[in-house]
Amino acid sequence: MLLLYFLMNDIVFMKLLYFLNDYSPKGNPMNILSAEKITKNYGVKTLFSELSFGIADGDKIGLIGVNGAGKSTLLKILAGVEKADGGQVIYANNARIGYLSQNPSFNPESTVLETAIAGNSPLMKLVREYETVLVQAEKQGADPEIQKRLFELGQKMDQADAWQIESAAKTILTKLGITDFTAKVGLLSGGQRKRVALAAALINPVQLLILDEPTNQIDNQTVDWLEQYLKERKGALLMVTHDRYFLDRVVDLIFELNGGELYSYTGNYSLFLEKKAEREELEQSIAAKRKNLYRQELAWIRRGAKARSTKQQARIDRFEKLQSQMADQSSAHQVEITTAGSSRLGKKIVTIINLHKRFAAKTIISDFNYGFSRDDRVGIIGPNGIGKSTLLNLIVGNLEPDQGAVEVGPTVKFGFFTQEQLEMDEKLRVIDYIKEQAEFLPVENGGTISAAQMLERFLFPSGLQYTPIAKLSGGEKRRLYLLRVLMSAPNVLLLDEPTNDLDLQTLTVLEDYLDDFPGVVITVSHDRYFLDRVVEKILVFGADGSIQHFVGNYSDYQDFLKNQAPENEPDLSKQSGSKPSNKNMPPKERPLKLSYKEQREFEGIEGIIAGVESELEENQRQIAQAGSDYLKLQELTTAREELQGRLEQLIERWAYLNERVEEIEKNK
Repeated sequence: MLLLYFLMNDIVFMKLLYFLNDYSPKGNPMNILSAEKITKNYGVKTLFSELSFGIADGDKIGLIGVNGAGKSTLLKILAGVEKADGGQVIYANNARIGYLSQNPSFNPESTVLETAIAGNSPLMKLVREYETVLVQAEKQGADPEIQKRLFELGQKMDQADAWQIESAAKTILTKLGITDFTAKVGLLSGGQRKRVALAAALINPVQLLILDEPTNQIDNQTVDWLEQYLKERKGALLMVTHDRYFLDRVVDLIFELNGGELYSYTGNYSLFLEKKAEREELEQSIAAKRKNLYRQELAWIRRGAKARSTKQQARIDRFEKLQSQMADQSSAHQVEITTAGSSRLGKKIVTIINLHKRFAAKTIISDFNYGFSRDDRVGIIGPNGIGKSTLLNLIVGNLEPDQGAVEVGPTVKFGFFTQEQLEMDEKLRVIDYIKEQAEFLPVENGGTISAAQMLERFLFPSGLQYTPIAKLSGGEKRRLYLLRVLMSAPNVLLLDEPTNDLDLQTLTVLEDYLDDFPGVVITVSHDRYFLDRVVEKILVFGADGSIQHFVGNYSDYQDFLKNQAPENEPDLSKQSGSKPSNKNMPPKERPLKLSYKEQREFEGIEGIIAGVESELEENQRQIAQAGSDYLKLQELTTAREELQGRLEQLIERWAYLNERVEEIEKNK
């Protein structure tokens, strides 16, 4: 009952948050830690060299950089999990650091609750000791020594006001989708274990919380909750995440790890993008000046300069330095993805008919019907474990439905970017892994790009291409796997959580690639920004196996849900899991406004009209050139009549929508 009370009352939950904040050590208001010239090498590769920076109490920092730049390694060094090859990290007195790893390790025999309260703070140790003695007392109730110890610990719990810790742990676990607190951790899925580890990091009072990809493997609703939690939490925060909305709303400082250097930007992710653009513009200006100077020095060297004097030797030394700088600059590539010349889609793509799927006694998909169209951009959302990945596997034929059918058109060529990467043999060299798929990729202009060239564009330089996959970072493996999927030149691309472990630069370029992708994109994602940026339709999984269809991106869908909620009424669905009833409620007068579909149509109709007008102009030009070719003239004349009819319909529709907009403006 106590747990249910916490779950139903957000005010009580916020009190718990402030309770935990009160136990965070207040310490030195200056730096919690200072990094002094820290260096880390990975084999022959230097990840970063002589980085110096500080983290102050209250800082909320997002660490970004390309996969393989050393972000996770830097977090491990700051958390004390790994040692630097050079330099040192100095911590403030009594500073406590909490750390969430990308791949946390557990005692498989511990329960969920035991793992969640496994922190090293005195408060957490006290709670654990009390829980241990309590279990002993239940088994050996007559033992006076155990009863005495239990009484003493109870007094300490009173003095520390620690009774709420266990309830707070249960509440946080439930918010993260974990409700069986007695389950053995070893029996949980990878995603569930990551959420238990996240709960343990959040519940442990620390001065600096370090989180490596905290939004991986949690659904959109839970990300919203975590976002609010971290915004309200006192103390410092340092995290790596690919979720750009999360970065924008939570952090006030960005660290960018780029080329072994650390750049600091004050502000959130949006301000970082502005300031980085300014920095790169300045660097390009400096590079242009350096290039001119390089040419001058090169000409002087070619004239046969000899180091006869100190002045001449200085010029030769400067030339060699410039030469080195130019080489460094030329190696600083950006990720590029070239749109492949994929095979053309026919009229029939994928049609889903009365689809049913069950696992054990649970219905995953119930009576689902849907037909995918050319150029569809569809996002699939819903809680973890509800069946989103199952739907993708049914579409590509990896699973068979219990009832119904998935009909695939004869021209469809699937590309499936899965979460598991099951086919990746880590003994293979990087280039061999790509060549297994294709040695050359056809592009739209009729040419080809080799596997080695595509690897270069994906930030795998020639030296790295002959490295075994096992030596790559987790993010580099994901980037390599994405390249392999794209090398298959698909025309229907299925992406299952594509943003997990990919860096922001790769994600940005992937999104740009998808803009021009000549086929269908179907994606499961919890990344709100990615869904907003890429998709135009949403499929929403319900708990009963139903799947609802919505036209619009993720934010449009959230706005729709807000508009559906009764005004001035508590959202009971969020408090108790039940849906509010609309029965016996008087109909509300709807405000005068364009529907979502009409708004999208109005925003784009002028461009469509301009396009049809251009087609008419081109048609008229071709008629003038046709001469006495009567068959050609007949085809062109028929096409002109169709274009004129379409143009008239568009203009009539534009006039109607324009009148509606004017009417809405008058009534505001």
